[in-house]
Amino acid sequence: MLDHAMRILKDVFGYDAFRGNQAAIIERVAAGGDALVLMPTGGGKSLCFQVPALMREGLAVVVSPLIALMDDQVATLDELGVAAVALNSTLGPDEQREIADRIRRGQIKMLYLAPERLVQPRMLSFLQGLDIALFAIDEAHCVSQWGHDFRPEYLQLGQLAELFPHVPRIALTATADKRTREEIVQRLHLDNAERFLSSFDRPNIFYRIQPKDQPRKQLLNFLAARKGDAGIVYCLSRKKVEEVADFLSNQGFPALPYHAGLPNELRAFNQKRFLNEEGLIMVATIAFGMGIDKPNVRFVCHLDLPKSLEAYYQETGRAGRDGLPADAWMAYGLQDVIFLKQMLNNSEGDERHKRIEQHKLDAMLALCEETRCRRQALLAYFDEELPNPCGHCDNCIDGVETWDATEPARQALSAVYRSGQRYGVGHLVDILLGRDNEKIRAAGHQHLAVFGVGKGFSEVEWRTLFRQLVARGLADVDLDGFGGLRLSETCRPLLRGEVSLQLRREPKPAQAAKASSSAASQLVRGHEREMWEALRSLRRKLAEEHSVPPYVIFPDATLLEMLRSQPSSLSEMAEVSGVGARKLERYGQAFLEVLNGSGADDTPAPVADLRHELVSLARAGMTPAQIAGQLNCSEKNVYSLLAEAIAQQQLSLEQALDLPEELLGEIQEAFLDGEGELPAVSEIAPLFAGRVDEAVLYCVRAALQAEFEI
Repeated sequence: MLDHAMRILKDVFGYDAFRGNQAAIIERVAAGGDALVLMPTGGGKSLCFQVPALMREGLAVVVSPLIALMDDQVATLDELGVAAVALNSTLGPDEQREIADRIRRGQIKMLYLAPERLVQPRMLSFLQGLDIALFAIDEAHCVSQWGHDFRPEYLQLGQLAELFPHVPRIALTATADKRTREEIVQRLHLDNAERFLSSFDRPNIFYRIQPKDQPRKQLLNFLAARKGDAGIVYCLSRKKVEEVADFLSNQGFPALPYHAGLPNELRAFNQKRFLNEEGLIMVATIAFGMGIDKPNVRFVCHLDLPKSLEAYYQETGRAGRDGLPADAWMAYGLQDVIFLKQMLNNSEGDERHKRIEQHKLDAMLALCEETRCRRQALLAYFDEELPNPCGHCDNCIDGVETWDATEPARQALSAVYRSGQRYGVGHLVDILLGRDNEKIRAAGHQHLAVFGVGKGFSEVEWRTLFRQLVARGLADVDLDGFGGLRLSETCRPLLRGEVSLQLRREPKPAQAAKASSSAASQLVRGHEREMWEALRSLRRKLAEEHSVPPYVIFPDATLLEMLRSQPSSLSEMAEVSGVGARKLERYGQAFLEVLNGSGADDTPAPVADLRHELVSLARAGMTPAQIAGQLNCSEKNVYSLLAEAIAQQQLSLEQALDLPEELLGEIQEAFLDGEGELPAVSEIAPLFAGRVDEAVLYCVRAALQAEFEI
C-alpha cells in the first residue's frame, strides 16, 4: 500500500518523501479507517486526504468552510491533473447540473462542498447513490462552540457516520486544544478514529515581541528589510485596519484593507489580489484568516495583542507555510490589555466562560513578558515539551536582561493604593515623577508620600513597569470604573516584603531594530537575485495565462530548489521537489530555458542520453505519450527505449506503463502459457489486437525476461 502511495506522491505531486505522520495517516485512511489529524499550518494536511482519495475507488468528498479555500485547492489539483470541482453558491443551476452529471459518469475524483450544502437532504441522497471513497472534514475545529471559528453547520456532520457507515472519515485541524479535540470526536462521532497529533512547532518562524513605542514607526523599521515580500498585518479594529493600510500605501508598501465591514465584493477582490499578486500586504482584522492557503507569506505582524495563544499561534502560522524562513512580529502595550479586558467584560456568556477567556489572555500576556525561549513557552501551552531553547526567537538571539524591580514595583503599587485605586497609568506616573500639574493639585496628590519618589526612572520605564505588573497579575484594571488600576490579591506578599520581583529589561530601540533586520528572511543571495526574479516573472506570466495564483504553478520552495540545483535537462528537472509529471510536461521546458538562459536546443540527443532522460521522465510519472512530446520523438521509439530500460532493470514495468491489473495479468499469462522460452511478441499480438498496442507487449515481455534472469 505504501508503494502505491509513494508512486502517487511522486507522479502527481512531485515529492520524494512523506513528512512526519503523513504516511501513517494515509495508510490508515486508504485502508478504510477513520482518523483525527492535528497538524500545524504548513504541515501538509491536504496530502493526508488527497493521496488516499487517489488510492481508493470512487468519489472523495471534502468539506471545507470557505469558498476561497475550495477554489484554491481545486485550482491546485487541476494543475496537477486531478479532476476536482467545488459545488458552491457562486455556480448557476446549469453549472451545478453539469457537475452532477460528470460526477455520475465517474469523471470527477474530488468534490469540495461547504458543510451547509453537504447536510442538505437532497445532497446526502445524491451521494448515497454513488461510490464514495472517503469524507475529509477540513478545519474540523469549526465544530467547537468554544472557538471563534464556530460554524453551527459542522454540528450536523455527525450524521455521516450513520448514513455512510463503511466510508472512512478524516477530520483535520491546525489548532485544537484537548477540549476541542474531545469535542470534535464526540460531535463528529469519531470514537473509532485513530488520533494523529503532530508537533506544534513551526521551526522556520522567527518570533519577536516588542513593547509599543511609536508602533507605526516600529512597523516601518520591521518592513524596511522586507520590501517585495507578501505579509499580513493584524489589527483589532476596522478603523485601525483602514488607517494602517492607507499609512503603508503612502509609505510605498502596497497594502490592502480587509475586515467584516467592507462590502463583500471588495473583500473578495482584495483577497483575490493578495493570493494572485506578489509582494502585497494585507492589513486585516481576524476576519481574514481561515483558508488562506498562500504558502509564501513571509511575515505576520500584530499591531495589537491577540486575545489568546490559540489565536496568536493560528495567525502567526499563516507565515512560512512553504517551510522557508518567515517572521512573526508583534508590538503590544498596556492599552491593548485594557481594551481586551473591557471587551471580555462586556461580552455575552456565563462567568465560567469569561474565566476561561481571562486565563487565555493571561497566558498570552505571559508569553509577551517571557524571559525564557518564546518557542519553549508557546509549545508548553499546547502540552508539548521542547527540550532546549530554540535559538530562533528574540529572547534566544538577543538574550534577556532581568533586573531587581522589587522596590520600584512597591512604589508603583503604593501609588495605586494611596491615590484611591481609580487612576490610570498616566496619572500614576505623574505622581511618581513629582509632576506639579492641575490634575495632581485638584486631587491633592502632591501631598502623597510617594509623590516624586520615582524621579530616578523615565516615564517610559515607569509605563513599562506598570504594564509588566498588570501582565504578572499584581495589578488589575478596574473595568467598572474608567480603566484605572487597582491592586490584586497576589501583590500582598510583595508589598509586605516577603518576596522579590525580577522583571525583563527591554532592549534599547536601536538594539531591537538591529536584531530584527539581522533575522530578516532573505531567501536569495545577491548574485542569485536576477535569476530569481526571472523565474518569478515566468511563473507570474504562466499564472495569468492559466488564471491561477502564482504559487499554484510552483511554490517559492520549488523555485528556490530550481535556482540552487540548476537542472539542465528535463530528467534533472523531474528530480526537483514539487515537480510532478503533469507540471513537468506543462512547464518544465519553459523554466529550463530561463535557467539555461537560452531557447530550447533542437539538436537530437545521443541514444544513451535519450535513454537516461526517458528513464527519469518515466520515474517521474510521465506517460509514454507525454515522454514522446517532451523528447520530440515518436511513441514507437519511446516504447522501444522503455523495453530496453526494463530489460536492463533500470525501470520497473509499473514505472513505465499504467496498465489495469486484470489486463496485465492476462498478457503475462499469455506469455507464460507455453513451456521453455517466452514466445515472440508476434505470436501473442493477435490475442490482443485492438486492445493493446503491440509496443506495450514488448515492455511486458522485457519485464518477464528480466524477472527470469534474476
